[in-house]
Amino acid sequence: MDFVLTLITDPARPGLSQELVEKVRQELTGQGADIGQADWLHQGIACDIGFSRFSPGRAESAARLALQQAPVDAIAQSAWDRRKKLLVADMDSTIIIDETLDELAALAGVGDAIAEITRRAMNGKLGFVDALRERVSMLKGVDAGLMAETYKSLQLMPGAATLIATMRHHGAYTALVSGGFTYFTRRVKERLGFDYHEANILDEQDGLLTGRVIEPILSPDRKLQALNQMATASGLDPELTMAVGDGANDIKMLAAAGIGIAYRAKPMVRDTIRAKVDHSDLTALLYIQGYRQDEIITSGQS
Repeated sequence: MDFVLTLITDPARPGLSQELVEKVRQELTGQGADIGQADWLHQGIACDIGFSRFSPGRAESAARLALQQAPVDAIAQSAWDRRKKLLVADMDSTIIIDETLDELAALAGVGDAIAEITRRAMNGKLGFVDALRERVSMLKGVDAGLMAETYKSLQLMPGAATLIATMRHHGAYTALVSGGFTYFTRRVKERLGFDYHEANILDEQDGLLTGRVIEPILSPDRKLQALNQMATASGLDPELTMAVGDGANDIKMLAAAGIGIAYRAKPMVRDTIRAKVDHSDLTALLYIQGYRQDEIITSGQS
């Protein structure tokens, strides 16, 4: 089979039944695809269906039609080169649940104003760089020690630790490239074992934030450039790369990767990037690559 369709549900609430898988297989067949047998990667959680004579986009649409409202993600791709050697991940609302700048702003007493700008920027309503400068300017004079307090409250996205542990165990290079701040990416990198991190630097003086970001600001173009540079440095074909993110500033990076995953993404990203994960946790990125249950390195990090 030339292509593979992977059906995935949230491992915390396994709901992928044999009946649902058969409905998808019947829908693909009915629309003219040649299909293979169901191949369970993890019983009740993830299943592959090989297919030919059908495009990945049509296969995903057929699967969603068959699944109706079932909380199951459907991602189709070439059956070749599924196992990626490079992962580049966004941080806020992707590897961690939180938006770090919003959390810092809340502690500083300007949370509502900054959160609204964040929302508009991540939905593509504002330019990312200008929006970042505007938000950070509202933090002028804030005690830099609030960053430590903010970090203590951050929560990892479910599946994040297992994703990074498994990919690294199997020889992949993992990078955290964020429009957030190095204070947080450095700590998340160390906590999860990422190979590399890159983000913006908040300027501070005498223990206070100055309201400025040290230039150059990590822009959407820089995210794209980082992906390409890391692939080139490793001698990797672009098809062997994976990227994941949720916001408008991730779109260029996601579009350039061998497979870009819009993870619980904003509407603009969902409308642009075909491969979407809305229901599963981050272990979905492992099943998308064809990892089986016994290959996954479970991590107890939280």
